[in-house]
Amino acid sequence: MSESEATPDDEEPVDEAAAEEADEEAVDDGAKLFGVWSVAEIEYNDPSTKRYINVTPIAHTMGRHAAKQFEKSEISIAERLINRLMQTEDNTGKKQQAANIVKDAFETVHEQTDDNPVQVLVTAVENAAPREETVRLKYGGISVPKAVDVAPQRRVDEALKFIAQGTHNGSYKSSTDASEALAHQLIGAADYDVESYSITQKEERERVAAAAR
Repeated sequence: MSESEATPDDEEPVDEAAAEEADEEAVDDGAKLFGVWSVAEIEYNDPSTKRYINVTPIAHTMGRHAAKQFEKSEISIAERLINRLMQTEDNTGKKQQAANIVKDAFETVHEQTDDNPVQVLVTAVENAAPREETVRLKYGGISVPKAVDVAPQRRVDEALKFIAQGTHNGSYKSSTDASEALAHQLIGAADYDVESYSITQKEERERVAAAAR
């Protein structure tokens, strides 16, 4: 069979175990995210989401975990933020552009807070993750809201969504750069600023859930 007739089945499978081991070795060797920020001594304040907030110096895994359900939690939280920023009309498919936005935002966060921006991101995600939300249950044709606890993995998903939405709202048709808007969102969420979009959305979600108990 010629090369032009080769099928996807003929491609060599990705050795995920070897790839994950390479990621761990990168952390052990002192590799840094974007070549600048250390991920070696990150502190977690929320034990429920710690398992789902992964910090590695790898900012682009080339879709290595895309084929398996729930494997997204093995991706660096920074790359997950990059992927979430791509889910807009302007950034769709532009991963390098989204990565540059996050990279510039990290530099702005460090300039304004003098803290490791990776630590600020982790704290922001923990603070913006909602603990309760509502679902709709039907009783005899009547839809009734019911408060439920949010799974840890979904909490991280929602926090990243809130931060990305706040970034888009703060920079769309505005003179504010996306990187500046993202830095503002990260600092606000990390400080638990109630005027921050992500914290506002989290508290609104929990308020509605509390009313539906």
